Amino acid sequence: MSTDTTPAPQTGVAESVQQRPRVAVSALVTNLRDYGLVLALIAIMIFFQFTTSGTLFKPVNLSNLVQQNSFIIVMALGMLLVIVSGHIDLSVGSVAGFIGALAAMMMVIWPLGFLSNPLVVSIVCLIIGGAIGAAQGYWVAYHRIPSFIVTLAGMLMFRGMCQALLGGGSSVGPLPDGFKALSSGFIPDVIGTWTIVAPTVNAAGKTIVGSGLSLHMTTIVIGVIGVLAYAYFGIKARRTRERHGYHAEPFVLFTIKTLVISALVLFLVYQFATYRGLPIVLMVMALLIALFVFVTKRMTIGRRIYAMGGNAKAAQLSGINTERLTLIVFINMGVLSALGGLIIAARLGQAVPAAGLGSELDVIAAVFIGGASAMGGVGQVIGAVVGGFIMGVMNNGMSIMGVNVDWQQVVKGLVLLGAVVFDVYNKNKA
Repeated sequence: MSTDTTPAPQTGVAESVQQRPRVAVSALVTNLRDYGLVLALIAIMIFFQFTTSGTLFKPVNLSNLVQQNSFIIVMALGMLLVIVSGHIDLSVGSVAGFIGALAAMMMVIWPLGFLSNPLVVSIVCLIIGGAIGAAQGYWVAYHRIPSFIVTLAGMLMFRGMCQALLGGGSSVGPLPDGFKALSSGFIPDVIGTWTIVAPTVNAAGKTIVGSGLSLHMTTIVIGVIGVLAYAYFGIKARRTRERHGYHAEPFVLFTIKTLVISALVLFLVYQFATYRGLPIVLMVMALLIALFVFVTKRMTIGRRIYAMGGNAKAAQLSGINTERLTLIVFINMGVLSALGGLIIAARLGQAVPAAGLGSELDVIAAVFIGGASAMGGVGQVIGAVVGGFIMGVMNNGMSIMGVNVDWQQVVKGLVLLGAVVFDVYNKNKA
């Protein structure tokens, strides 16, 4: 009888250890689009930080950057669902301009009594925006008219209505301060200001108390809570995927991604805290982003939109009411277009005929740069947001550098083309 007790080699463990680097590399390639977007945004910001001699990261410029581009991100959230569902909306810029003009007329020109209150006007305009989206979505959903044609007609109609409402080339304003706070206001510091005092040395070599740096502590607290929530929900989602047997990215890559994004957010929050705090429009934008992430990832309607965009006939055969879902998507787009129009009017302090002109191109570009597919069924909220910020940073950076507007359009067009080519290449490779 054999008494050999030599343990068998643990080939399974050895192979597992050897495969870990391969798994990490495979996950990095698989998630290249997600990682690449964040890395591209960071690289673009660093590039313009140096080429603008440090102007880009100045607190006042960061606040202006958010206020100038917030309406693009807001409308990009709605455009994401439209594109994911397999459609397009070319009318968003014209609808935004029309709603801004309507709001200005209600608050400044027309004697409407209590209806001229900025809050009442905003609610009425959002409802009208939803009605515009419903009108366009009706023809797309129930009469099968291509969304390109319907929204192209809407773009022409509402641009003309905007100009007619404002009497041709005139502007209407100034708008009430309470309304302008939507875009130019900042959250109040309910906690209090913390002043950091740095000692300095005078000419006689004596140490004296120098000037202090005041920090908006409410902004700091909100930023820290936001980062902790991001990390917590990220870890929770990863554990849920593992528990249900789905593929999850390697922990090292997940940790690096979380730390990089958290560090970037905390740096930006600190910059805001040294100025006047977080802009109100940034908080509105953050709430909308959180809402749309929840809808697309946790709610049935979000999954149905992706299913409809991936294969409309299969979705219909599985019991999804694609007509009603399409109508809802366009109503949502109309409401967010109206909100974008209100933000534009609030930032300008008046309504102008050219408000929102061409913004539909920036909105669509932000969604495609963020990873959405022109074929529908593919796209993420965070990708659209990052794509919007990429467009905003490029606009801001090139303007500071004094790049001609014509060449700015050329650069943005090349970036959009590159994003779509990259998406097609990845799909063909898969």
